[in-house]
Amino acid sequence: MTLAPPYELAPFATADSRGRQWAEQESPSRTPYMRDRDRIIHSGAFRRMKHKTQVFVYHEGDYYRTRLTHSLEVAQIARSISRVLRVDEDLAEALALAHDLGHPPFGHAGEDALDQAMEPFGGFDHNAHSLRLVTKLEQRYAEFDGLNLTWETLEGIVKHNGPLIGPQSRGQQLPEAIAEFNESFDLGLSTFAGIEAQIAAVADDIAYNNHDIDDGLRAGLFTIQDLLGVPLVGRIFSDVMDRYPGLERSRLIHESVRRLITVMIEDVLTETGRRLADSNPQSAEDVRDAGRPLVAFSAAMRANDQALKTFLFKNMYRHYKVNRMLTKAKRVVAELFQLFLNEPGVLPTAWGQLCGQGGSRETARVVSDYIAGMTDRFALEEHKRLFAIDMEL
Repeated sequence: MTLAPPYELAPFATADSRGRQWAEQESPSRTPYMRDRDRIIHSGAFRRMKHKTQVFVYHEGDYYRTRLTHSLEVAQIARSISRVLRVDEDLAEALALAHDLGHPPFGHAGEDALDQAMEPFGGFDHNAHSLRLVTKLEQRYAEFDGLNLTWETLEGIVKHNGPLIGPQSRGQQLPEAIAEFNESFDLGLSTFAGIEAQIAAVADDIAYNNHDIDDGLRAGLFTIQDLLGVPLVGRIFSDVMDRYPGLERSRLIHESVRRLITVMIEDVLTETGRRLADSNPQSAEDVRDAGRPLVAFSAAMRANDQALKTFLFKNMYRHYKVNRMLTKAKRVVAELFQLFLNEPGVLPTAWGQLCGQGGSRETARVVSDYIAGMTDRFALEEHKRLFAIDMEL
């Protein structure tokens, strides 16, 4: 039996896979991209996202988004867009679920602290760490390290934000882990990713902007009145308040955020349809070689999106309550890194055996992998065990 998607794919969709790094017999009941999605869901790294920060550290409350719930929301949006465009929903979902696997504890604050600590050793990049996780660090299968995902899923993990080398890249240094892996399994780093990866990237943008509005309001970092001056967002909240006067606050927020997500998705579909009509790609390779993303917001929505990001940066991400939490988080990561780097003997045995001498590049990479895999809760507990002078083991 040969499985196929539940509808005829568009000619520019990603169809047949280029294969996996290690040859395997494919499943008779799942497509390669369904299998990738399932392997990601069953991975340890995916489960750990339950206790990894999106904005708020886990103990701030059970309601707020985590990396896991965020990834599920991204996957839902990605599947919705993929269905309309008639591209592979399973590949888009796999990429949406995998896009944050490599984030360390404490969100972007944790990543900044780990990148700074790793600066003498090549730095830290969460997309590169996602690649390390799914190609090396997940050790579940008898015949290979990692998850042995398809070429297309690996490509999307590292390239969903655009080319990494060449004239169309952002000119940033290529992360060491990606460069090393690419030598043995070329991911075509100079081109754009396939259309499903581009969909996952836009879905990520839509999801985190909207759920940060929800979380920020619930946390009391800003008010609905504050949002009324933000382009598009303010109009939607005002429309809901006018149509449903006296609506209770929680329903008002949910109704407004729901409508905002819909408007953003419809804008992406309209703009993407226009770009597809202009480029007329007849294959997945045409999408990769198009010279620009084919899945995108319109110019007007990009301006609205940037206005919302500016508002959230000022009123949420740099709120003093969040800053206090993130300052502590950075200190936890920095102090754990220096201790493990200089004294690898205090690492758990399996990790310590992978290290070289204290202070070495080899040890730094192991320490980075260990810390990046921590949940917020485990990092705080590990810091307490190692730095609290109460002789607790």
